[in-house]
Amino acid sequence: MPQVKINIQEKKDKICQKLGDWKVVQDFVQSSGFDSVMLNLISQVENDNRFTPKFKDIFNAFVYCPYNKLKVVFVGQDPYPQLDVADGISFSCSYTNKEQPSLRYIFDELEIQYPNSNRNTDLKRWSKQGVLMLNTALTVSIGKIGSHYDIWKPFAAYLFSELNKRDDLVFVCLGKKAEQWEHYMNNNHIIKVSHPASAAYKGGKWNSQDLFKQVNNCLESMDKPLIVW
Repeated sequence: MPQVKINIQEKKDKICQKLGDWKVVQDFVQSSGFDSVMLNLISQVENDNRFTPKFKDIFNAFVYCPYNKLKVVFVGQDPYPQLDVADGISFSCSYTNKEQPSLRYIFDELEIQYPNSNRNTDLKRWSKQGVLMLNTALTVSIGKIGSHYDIWKPFAAYLFSELNKRDDLVFVCLGKKAEQWEHYMNNNHIIKVSHPASAAYKGGKWNSQDLFKQVNNCLESMDKPLIVW
């Protein structure tokens, strides 16, 4: 396959323009650390290893969640590994408008806690309220869960360290992989539950421990606006 010609600085500048008030992310994007991420992704393409989401969507979790509204951080692992499903916001399915199993479990549980909740598969509505729907790996090879975890590990460590300078956030760790980062979040409130994908794999009910009510209870205790799920 011919080499992919990409102007890395031009790409970085375009990403930063979209990131609004996320200066901490802009700083990483303009660093040599992100050059390493870019070169790794370029190498993937050159070797005909397709990844998802599309490059233009990789930072959508931040693009649609203004930093000045940030209240809650959901921490997952990977984007959906199927082609053309992931949209850059974890669990969101805005391109297909079809609930993936994990999202179905989330909505089923949400309806128990908030019967009037919305099952729209586009989760930008949560992002816009200050919920950062984040995967610790922002990309994944098609069909290969966990394949880009190491590529994004420096970014995840940097981001959580920066966010942990605050003490007014609610972190939701979904599954054991997310819990490995909890020492980066210890200035803030941490809620730990199993990943909904585990219920999807095993069948049965996802035990969310009243997660969505827990989040709003935490926000209420800090006199912050509640999330309309």
